[in-house]
Amino acid sequence: MATRLARKLPSSFSAFSSSPITKLTSGISPPSMSHGGPGLRCASSSSSSSSSTTTTGSNSSSSKREKKITDRLSAVIDAVNDRKVPPELRGQRNNVRSETDIINVVEQRIWHSMEEGQFENLAGKGKPLNLNTNPHADPAEDTLYRILSKNGCAPEWVELNKEIRNKVSEWRVALKKAWTSKCNGNDEEKWIERCESLKKQLRGINDKVFRYNLIVPFGRQMFGLKWEKEVARLEE
Repeated sequence: MATRLARKLPSSFSAFSSSPITKLTSGISPPSMSHGGPGLRCASSSSSSSSSTTTTGSNSSSSKREKKITDRLSAVIDAVNDRKVPPELRGQRNNVRSETDIINVVEQRIWHSMEEGQFENLAGKGKPLNLNTNPHADPAEDTLYRILSKNGCAPEWVELNKEIRNKVSEWRVALKKAWTSKCNGNDEEKWIERCESLKKQLRGINDKVFRYNLIVPFGRQMFGLKWEKEVARLEE
């Protein structure tokens, strides 16, 4: 009986292979589960598009937030700068190109006040000014200057300024004499010797000028002497 079953099996298998279900499914292959399969591609593309959309939205929101903060800071800075100029020029900072524009506004105010007679009945009119105190100076410095003034002394930079001016005037007189002597046809060697002596004195004066510029209040600095410029002045 087993032999009969073995003989009938091939025929049954051939019948199954020729059945309609087998014919329908013979051309269908199982879906590929590899990395590049269509199912995974769709999932990856949808996830990448959603992530890019999220990133773009976050970047745009952050840029808007930064722009808003920048605009607010700019508005605050503009308001502070407007407070520094006269009311006539507020809101017109782009038109204020130099201090001259502000000075013109101040001068206009002064002229208007003079025309209205606001300077006619000032306290202390016709009386000497009280120069014992300086309301615009630092209180400590003002006290120090008053003590020096009462004792017949002056700040170091004031005394040094007088000394420098005296030495400069004396030096220029000596240079002019030496130049006149040279122009009159005197010995060239004497002119060279005088030039060496005058250059040495010039360096000493410039050292004092350097010291003066270190201790003088801001805005009162002076320039040193230059040999070429001083000689050029005499040649003219």
